Amino acid sequence: MTVTTPAGFRAAGVACGLKSSGGLDLALVVNTGPLDSAAAVFTSNRAQANPIIWSRQAIADGRARAIVLNSGGANCFTGHQGFQTTHATAEAVAEQLSVGAGEVLVCSTGLIGEQLDRERLLAGVAAAAEALTDDGGADAARAIMTTDSVPKTAEHRDDAGWSIGGIAKGAGMLAPGLATMLVVITTDAALDSAALDRSLREATRLSFDRLDSDGCMSTNDQVTLMASGASGVTPDEHDFTLALVDVCMSLALQLQRDAEGASHDIQIHVRGAASEDDAVEVGRSVARNNLFKAAIFGNDPNWGRVLAAIGTTQAAFDPYDVDVTMNGVRVCTAGGPDRPRDEVDLSPRVVTLEIDLKSGSEAAMILTNDLTHDYVHENSAYSS
Repeated sequence: MTVTTPAGFRAAGVACGLKSSGGLDLALVVNTGPLDSAAAVFTSNRAQANPIIWSRQAIADGRARAIVLNSGGANCFTGHQGFQTTHATAEAVAEQLSVGAGEVLVCSTGLIGEQLDRERLLAGVAAAAEALTDDGGADAARAIMTTDSVPKTAEHRDDAGWSIGGIAKGAGMLAPGLATMLVVITTDAALDSAALDRSLREATRLSFDRLDSDGCMSTNDQVTLMASGASGVTPDEHDFTLALVDVCMSLALQLQRDAEGASHDIQIHVRGAASEDDAVEVGRSVARNNLFKAAIFGNDPNWGRVLAAIGTTQAAFDPYDVDVTMNGVRVCTAGGPDRPRDEVDLSPRVVTLEIDLKSGSEAAMILTNDLTHDYVHENSAYSS
């Protein structure tokens, strides 16, 4: 269930001393071909880390032979020296693999504003290249973890003979613009970069971009898809996209489950919207409402906070004709009380909130978490 599930990929995860906590902190994933098609989507934050700046340039031609990822430092707002570190990392990988530096994507994750130890980083590249194996995806998944408590992996094996594998990291600052994450997805399907780009953008739109844990957007988000073509099978693009959506949604749900300090995973289902954009806007307004999230932490089915949140949007609906259901109990109908609040059981980890706008036929789901003491504590001490 990793990036080495599809044929034509090798990977490794090694320790090179970048993380103060120790452990694996550098991952390398290599596409051995025969194809080198690739696509990527990046954070929409205007403040972008050096690896994002590099990878945007490298992926412009739709090709990539390798991606190197480090934890232990974001390499963001580190000036010219930081960009040179990214450049040197790509060149080091290229030298090890006998490819061009422009065929190497770079990702970093960790604390902003701190220089990476270039000597350790480059030594890690050499060690990772030496450690590459056909089953190294599990180590790669662990090497990209920061505040994650568990590695995140997913796969799809198609009956037609092709497969998809993925790894992800992320446990905080989960908000649109991909959510805060590094994701590497591989496939042995024979697809060109244009098809990969279309499929990836649709998959991220329906998965990672709908994950809004705490409303905070990162500087280092990148989701990369590489195709080796080693299966020799060219799937129908629609079928491939559906499978890719499933893989991305699996990873997104794992990211949600591991969100820092969370005690509830909240699925916000908005239906009866005039447009999909309206449904997303309404769902996101609730996902970012701290009063609602705090209520869920306290197992309080305070549905009034839901109506107050959605009333701040520009979506088309009548606030006095909305239904709200929490964990199967309709607590509000037509903008007024329905079933008693004490019928709602919010003790399970998963909380389902349904909002019927009664304004159309469109729907969307947004994923979020509750707001807890542990989240505040962890993020108040992140750099210490």
